[in-house]
Amino acid sequence: MALGDVGKQVSDALSQTIKGAGDVVEATVNVTSKSIVHVLRGAKNVASEAAGVVTDGIVGAIHAASKTGTELGGAAKGAVIGAIKAVGEVTTVSAGIMSDTMRAAIKGTSEVGADVANVTRGAAEGAIVATKSVGVKLEDAVVSIAKGAIKGAKETGQDIGSAAKGTILGVVSGTQEIGEDVVDAVYATSHAIIKATIEEVGGDTKKVSGVAFKVVEGAIEGARKVGVSAEDAASAAASGAIEAAGEVSEDIARAVRDTVSVTIMGVKIVLSKPFKK
Repeated sequence: MALGDVGKQVSDALSQTIKGAGDVVEATVNVTSKSIVHVLRGAKNVASEAAGVVTDGIVGAIHAASKTGTELGGAAKGAVIGAIKAVGEVTTVSAGIMSDTMRAAIKGTSEVGADVANVTRGAAEGAIVATKSVGVKLEDAVVSIAKGAIKGAKETGQDIGSAAKGTILGVVSGTQEIGEDVVDAVYATSHAIIKATIEEVGGDTKKVSGVAFKVVEGAIEGARKVGVSAEDAASAAASGAIEAAGEVSEDIARAVRDTVSVTIMGVKIVLSKPFKK
């Protein structure tokens, strides 16, 4: 799909700078933010135009990274941080904008044929990191991030399980980076991912359970990378998934419980509550 004016501007500028940049994330933040701020400051109706501008800018950054052979996860992180910061300079960052950044990253991934899990991880990490600068609460951010990731995967035909795992990985690393509670964030994200999945696929217990399994896998992998208890993260992810499913259907909750109440990646899943929502 052809890029719009903002996407072309971001793509062209990044193509010139990103390959030789010492810090891909920082270079992408700067270019994306500058381009989006410039357009939004001249917009007649910022509220109605922000989503399209943000989407175009992030997709443009993904295109540039792909074209130059740059690591896409880092570029996605930088593009999302830049986009959210840019919107925050001009207006209030809404839940919709947070969600749109994830959808945009997945859209760009689909267009260049890249690994959705890697890009979704980078995008989710970037969205979490950006919350500090725009005054969005972490618990609100993870819900929007999860919804955007699942919706983005569904509308582009990407694997929802891979997008879900990438999302939880990004939330874990981003939450650790900003110094917030990783286990609480895992619970909230897992809950939001499963709710969003059910909204997209309905009562398909096999699909929902498969996504829940991927979320727990991602929580374990992410926790190990940042030095947090894998057992606690796994329990939080499994509990969040089961509770979310139970809010919709006992049958779905039972299927999810049966799927995640096992040993995953060497971790025996022990369900425990309460976790903060």
